[in-house]
Amino acid sequence: QVQLVESGGGLVQAGGSLRLSCAASGRTFSSYAMGWFRQAPGKERAFVAGISWRGGITPYAASVKGRFTISRDNAKNTVYLQMNSLKPEDTAIYYCATSKRRWDINWSDPMDYWGKGTLVTVSS
Repeated sequence: QVQLVESGGGLVQAGGSLRLSCAASGRTFSSYAMGWFRQAPGKERAFVAGISWRGGITPYAASVKGRFTISRDNAKNTVYLQMNSLKPEDTAIYYCATSKRRWDINWSDPMDYWGKGTLVTVSS
């Protein structure tokens, strides 16, 4: 059974940085793409960033491009989201997610497995 556990959220001032982690278990981590999503208060959950199974493809939402960096460590079965130059509008619950499909995926397709999320609050 696939399990995803996020960590690293917290309260930070605008302009600050945080690094989120997502530890995965239950299958061969290196064969699957991984993604980060977020849900702000009163809004729908939205895609933030993704990383392909090989790590060479990393799409980002326009709102975070240039500020956030996604990476993966297959030896640790972990995906990271480094968030710099944080803004109050980045405040949200951040979720890690992955697909049932191995190898390359279509990032617009729904993800199949989700973590419980970690809260990021950016104060102005």
